[in-house]
Amino acid sequence: MIGLLGKKIGQTRVYDETGAVISVTVVLAGPNRVLQKKTEETDGYNAVQLGFDDQKENRVNKPQAGHFVKHGKSAPVKRIKEFRDFSLDVNPGDTVGPDVFAVGDYIDAIGTTKGRGFQGVVKRWNFAGGPGSHGQKGFRRRPGSIAAGSTPGWVDKGKKMPGHMGQRRRTVQNLQIVQVRKDDNVLLIKGAVPGANGDYVVIRESKKKPKKA
Repeated sequence: MIGLLGKKIGQTRVYDETGAVISVTVVLAGPNRVLQKKTEETDGYNAVQLGFDDQKENRVNKPQAGHFVKHGKSAPVKRIKEFRDFSLDVNPGDTVGPDVFAVGDYIDAIGTTKGRGFQGVVKRWNFAGGPGSHGQKGFRRRPGSIAAGSTPGWVDKGKKMPGHMGQRRRTVQNLQIVQVRKDDNVLLIKGAVPGANGDYVVIRESKKKPKKA
């Protein structure tokens, strides 16, 4: 399983060799620094821990600082992610970038969706709302009945109700790599990636369409 930590930069359009327009998301996907390498002998499983985006030393707590010193005395980073069964042979101190992927590869993008604040059921769940005529007043954007009365006498768990919308961890699967710009540490990914511009994302090898050897 190959993966990278990155930062969503924004959206744009590019043209393929036939002149067709492709909407892409630009992701800054490197350099990722290898912080730790876990093995079955030492930790019980195989994994690689990657770090991304440098952090000031005065903003790192003591356990984190000790972790960085223990594994290669590397500079602090803002984000750390562990990838199990990493396909590449890397060691602490190495760096990996977007060139671990190739044009045409499929990836899964993991991120946190944009926060929308407190929303009603019409915006949050696409409810139709109540009728706008025939004597109805104040029910245009209300959900209507949410449960029975005496029997069973409660509201079922998971009922779609007004509440906080967005800021949920989401995975978009089977997105395709359109361009790999190694010199800029940038990946151009076809389609939409969860999150706002500037949010951190995880780009991993697609589970349903894995990278060919």
